[in-house]
Amino acid sequence: MLVKTPSLNQFRRIVVKVGSSLLVDRARGRLRQAWLAALAEDLAELHLRGADVLVVSSGAIALGRTVLGLPGGPLRLEESQAAAAVGQIALARTWAEALGHHGLTAGQILLTLADTEERRRYLNARATLGRLLDLRAVPVINENDTVATAEIRYGDNDRLAARVATMAGADLLVLFSDIDGLYTAPPASDPGARHIPLVERITPEIDAMAGGAASELSRGGMRTKIEAGKIAAAGGTHMLIADGRGKNPLAAIDGGARCTWFLTASTPATARKTWIAGSLEPRGALHVDAGAARALRGGASLLPVGVSRIEGDFARGDAVLIRDPDGHVLGRGLVAYDASEAKLVLGKASRDIEAILGYPGRAEMIHRDDMALGVG
Repeated sequence: MLVKTPSLNQFRRIVVKVGSSLLVDRARGRLRQAWLAALAEDLAELHLRGADVLVVSSGAIALGRTVLGLPGGPLRLEESQAAAAVGQIALARTWAEALGHHGLTAGQILLTLADTEERRRYLNARATLGRLLDLRAVPVINENDTVATAEIRYGDNDRLAARVATMAGADLLVLFSDIDGLYTAPPASDPGARHIPLVERITPEIDAMAGGAASELSRGGMRTKIEAGKIAAAGGTHMLIADGRGKNPLAAIDGGARCTWFLTASTPATARKTWIAGSLEPRGALHVDAGAARALRGGASLLPVGVSRIEGDFARGDAVLIRDPDGHVLGRGLVAYDASEAKLVLGKASRDIEAILGYPGRAEMIHRDDMALGVG
């Protein structure tokens, strides 16, 4: 069966990853201002169509090393962290100005590996991203290179972008590179290499086509992009790799420029619910009243007022079972409160949470996006 190539206008939430080698002029160590302005124009067009837009941007270390006068070549860890501290200020300001020119508000988020791997921190980061998008802001995300060490870092923004895409429930991840997609072999060294426009599934054969890193300023290569594709597909996110060197690279894709699409058979919502349903061990249970059980079956979130009692000693972000008044399992979900806090707010209205806990907690005990019904 012939698989149709997607188009940008069919996606509702898009993560765009921009690497250092595209954003920074290597010879002068400066931002490519005209290129960034053109990309911001593309992002504004997506936003105007109604899509949520997120940016994962490298470039802090590359900018900071120029400001600090650090030499070319590999940097020691403390030099990289110092360069990131200086460069991140310039990078954030530049994105804010470029997007602000089109009336868009930028929000900076710096993540470490732990923020996307530990459930508690993951939920916090996910909630922040969600609120920014609700407010129609554009999150601009980078790895927190000022504190991340070699042992606890991504080391490339391709995989970070894929984690951000699955965290945010994005249905498309765009990886801009200095090549227009995946080839059967490295095209620079093999004149017989063929471009692959569509990858329905990442097979061992596709895996074998990945090459290594290509430039001093960019940590990522085709290998990391394939790994990002695996993460994205598992999270229900389509991905594409495109040449980002020209101006208005998203418009170029819209116009039919050559790229490689990586497809997934799932969606972000179904992939997330599958993960919750099958990959996490429940640490407790929430018993709900009849009204809450009906509301949950109708697609609602679980509010504290609908919880009658709890079992177990769970922490915020843990998976828990949801039981109806007869004790039957309705499903499971990721709980927004520690067990000790859940005991205090169960049966209470969401508006009373702040008075009870002393801080404005989540309105939902379990958000519907963090819930999978029909599983035990």
